[in-house]
Amino acid sequence: MNGYFTLELIFIILLVIINLFIIYFYNKKKIKKFFIKQKIRSVNLSEVNEIFLPSNNIKYKFPKEEVVIKNFFADPSFQIVGQTTDYEAWILCCFAKLSKNIFEFGTCSGKTTALLALNSSPESKVYSVTLNPSELPNLFLGNSQDSKAAMNNALSETIYDQFIFTNMSIKNKINVIFQDSNKLNIDNFENSMDLIFIDGGHNYSCIKNDTEKAFRMIKNFGYIFWHDYKVYKRSCKDVVRYIHEISNNKKIFHIKNTSLCYYKNLKY
Repeated sequence: MNGYFTLELIFIILLVIINLFIIYFYNKKKIKKFFIKQKIRSVNLSEVNEIFLPSNNIKYKFPKEEVVIKNFFADPSFQIVGQTTDYEAWILCCFAKLSKNIFEFGTCSGKTTALLALNSSPESKVYSVTLNPSELPNLFLGNSQDSKAAMNNALSETIYDQFIFTNMSIKNKINVIFQDSNKLNIDNFENSMDLIFIDGGHNYSCIKNDTEKAFRMIKNFGYIFWHDYKVYKRSCKDVVRYIHEISNNKKIFHIKNTSLCYYKNLKY
């Protein structure tokens, strides 16, 4: 009889463990968010820039014309990697409409690059730095501080030597720089960019390099955006760690319902 109850107890314990595992598997993002707290203050989109405030219509909260953008969607069957969400892309496009010089760290497929070019003025320029896939065998992937998951993601996303915009009418607005951003000389870009989007390598040494260069490149009143601020995602932990570090000296904010953080350069 005691043996029967022992087997029954073991069976119940196993069922509990299995159920707990299933609950964790389907809710791991929420669980990690609960236990891993972000240091950056999250703000509503309307706090980022006044263009996101509602129009002057007294009766209804309609959006302003400034936030109407050109957009396109990629068929999921194309299996394009490394994309921003539609909401994140819309935010960046709205800022592109206000920007003359735009710089992007990390081209990947070029979807965000194309959207930035489509929505900026005809005289605007978009610069995007990316690795040529042929350079991957000789790529130095960082040091002991770097996340291996982030480095593996960089390898899987650096597969393009042609881009979504290659045959589009806006291709002449875009200057692709095939180079390791760690070796990028930014002397000609200092204090010249209205908008910078950092979405290149997510390992610590790369995000540090790209950010430090971005701070030198951004104009007064210009915006720097970082992608993939996800405190619960392993491949983004270096992005989160570095942003937390510099937030002690820089006013950086997270935009609610996105993985975007931003900094507005206010040097008086």
